[in-house]
Amino acid sequence: MLLSPEDPPPYSIVNAGGCTPVLFVCDHGGRAFPSRLNQLGLEDWVLEQHVAWDIGSGYVARRVAKAFDATLVAANYSRLVVDTNRYPDDPTLCTAESDGIAIPGNIDLSDAERVERMEAIYHPYHAAIAQQLDRIRQRNVIPAIIAIHSCTRVFHEVVRPWHFGVLWDTDPRIALPLLQGLGALKGICVGDNEPYSGRDPHDYTMDHHGEAALIPHVSIEVRQDLVDSKESAREYADILNSVLKPVLADAELYCLLTAQDRMEVR
Repeated sequence: MLLSPEDPPPYSIVNAGGCTPVLFVCDHGGRAFPSRLNQLGLEDWVLEQHVAWDIGSGYVARRVAKAFDATLVAANYSRLVVDTNRYPDDPTLCTAESDGIAIPGNIDLSDAERVERMEAIYHPYHAAIAQQLDRIRQRNVIPAIIAIHSCTRVFHEVVRPWHFGVLWDTDPRIALPLLQGLGALKGICVGDNEPYSGRDPHDYTMDHHGEAALIPHVSIEVRQDLVDSKESAREYADILNSVLKPVLADAELYCLLTAQDRMEVR
C-alpha cells in the first residue's frame, strides 16, 4: 500500500453537511507526501514552493466554503506526488520536472507506480467530489462546482498584475457576473482567463465534474503573494465572498447548461 496508517487520507471534506448547493474543491492546496516516497528525493525548501502546492489556496477555499455553508473537498497531497487536476493520461500527472526543478522520485516512474498513486490518491479524491455532487442532487437541485487555485506573482520573468483570475470555457453563468463584480471593485485587477485559460487541456477537475455534467462551474485563481498567510487569505476570500454572494443566491443558476446559455470562451 502506498499510504501507511500514519499518512494523511487522500482528501479532506470540510463542512460535510453544507446546506448550499455549491461544492468547492481545492486540487492543489495540500503538500503532504506519502512517507514511503521520502519526499520524492526533494529538499525541504522545494516543498515550500509553488511547484509543490498552490500556496494559500487552502486557506481561501476553507474561508469561502464556510461563508456560504458549503462543502469543500480538498486534496491533501502535493501535486508532485500526483496532480489531481490532470487527465489520467497526461504526461505531467506525475511530472519529472517543474519550473526547472527536477523531481528525482518521478524520473523513470513505472506504469505500475503511476497507477499505484492514482489508486491511492487521485481516484479517491475524484470519487469524493462525485459523491458530494450526488449528495446535493439528492435534494432535487442541480449543484454548482467552484475550484479554488492560486498562482505565482511572476512566471517566466513576466509580472502578473491580476489579483484574481476567472477561468472558464463554455459556461458563462458564474464566470461573467464574477468578472463584472470583481472588475467593479476599486483596486482589484481581474483576469478573464488569465493567467491561465479555462480551455487549458490540463484542467481536468472542471472539465470532468463541471463541463461534462453541464452544471454551473468556474475555476478561480488568487495571486499567491496576496494569500500566503491566514490573515491575508481571509481578506481576499472575503472580497471573493462579497462578489460571489449575489451570484450564488440566484436560484436560476442551479440548472443544466442549455445550448442557448452556452458561450465559447473569448
